[in-house]
Amino acid sequence: MKTLRVAIDPWNPDPVVLEKAVAILRRGGLVAFPTETVYGLGADALNPEAVRGVYRAKGRPSDNPLILHLSRREMAEELAFPDARSRRLMDALWPGPLTLVLPARSVVPGVTRGGLDTAALRMPDHPVAAALIETAGFPLAAPSANVSGRPSPTDADGVWEDLEGRIDMILDAGPVSVGIESTVVDMTADPPLLLRPGGMSREVLEGFLGVALAQPDNVSRRRSPGTRYRHYAPFVPVWIWREGAPLPDGAASEKCGFMGLVPPPGVFGRSLRFDSVENYARGLFSGFRALEAAGLQGIVVQWPPSGGVGLGLRDRIRRAAQAGS
Repeated sequence: MKTLRVAIDPWNPDPVVLEKAVAILRRGGLVAFPTETVYGLGADALNPEAVRGVYRAKGRPSDNPLILHLSRREMAEELAFPDARSRRLMDALWPGPLTLVLPARSVVPGVTRGGLDTAALRMPDHPVAAALIETAGFPLAAPSANVSGRPSPTDADGVWEDLEGRIDMILDAGPVSVGIESTVVDMTADPPLLLRPGGMSREVLEGFLGVALAQPDNVSRRRSPGTRYRHYAPFVPVWIWREGAPLPDGAASEKCGFMGLVPPPGVFGRSLRFDSVENYARGLFSGFRALEAAGLQGIVVQWPPSGGVGLGLRDRIRRAAQAGS
């Protein structure tokens, strides 16, 4: 398969380019597109065969549900049964990096839902994503546009690296603004469950809900995309470093790299230092890919503060370190 890579203005998407992408989607093809979180691999969420193509292209387990991306709030009512709490969050926080797990309507194919009775919905906050979905007229099932288990792509280069020759088109709108995936909340539970921390902070969600989000067990975690399998890992080991703690044996070496806010004592072959937790999150996945490409033998990552986007950043770092061990 030949993959077409097309540049598109992130603030003023070209309707001609969008129509070409939609034509691919309508015939069951796959189009990678930018969101504010990471690049997504889009297919017609209501076309079971198109959705199966997403699983094949990524090498993703078919019991791992996909997020349905919407362009309008009204689409949620057509796909699921939101309650009053869910509608309040949608009205206040959509578009944005928030996915809500809701009871699914029968129109959502089982393959899109990962065989569950729920659907995961979100409205991305990116002009290209919004225009693409609105032009298509149907929701897009869109996990991150990478080979399953690899760091999620935050620019078109990462998509090309993993999926060139596997998908039809990449819409290249430059780097994303958030850098880690959306927060996923199970609204079928009372109180709601924080299934996956991400780009929307826990503090903001609890402020709007007026209750503390509960922690999921292993059964309820099945409802969330991207929580049960190997994720986010480069091909080299990842070690977590907490400030004030000693480095793992062999980690302080010119053969290793560092990412974080304040580097530890030691000599590294390459360091990526960020001036805020938000920028750390924005640069995590691209940093993994860059340090891996530099030929380093391991990556030391600093454990960030947990506030705001830091909780989601911790989740991605922890799972990358587990996968790479």
